Amino acid sequence: MVQVSGGTISEIFEEVAALHPGFTDRLVDDRGAMHKFVNVFVDDEDVRYLSGLATSVSPGQVVSIVPAVAGGSVRGTILQA
Repeated sequence: MVQVSGGTISEIFEEVAALHPGFTDRLVDDRGAMHKFVNVFVDDEDVRYLSGLATSVSPGQVVSIVPAVAGGSVRGTILQA
């Protein structure tokens, strides 16, 4: 867990990037839009359905960054025990 003080998702990304160079490149493309394979939530709400990178984050709220997971099998078997 990383504690930040940014007021928007964009500001939070910038704050974490200052501590961890290259962090933002993994989340945002060259146009400044979030990569499609990254999901960002504020207290379980997907920011894509809120205000995207401009989504406000209040003190005490939790921001979760989750990589999208995809895949499967040609035969359609996902898991096999």
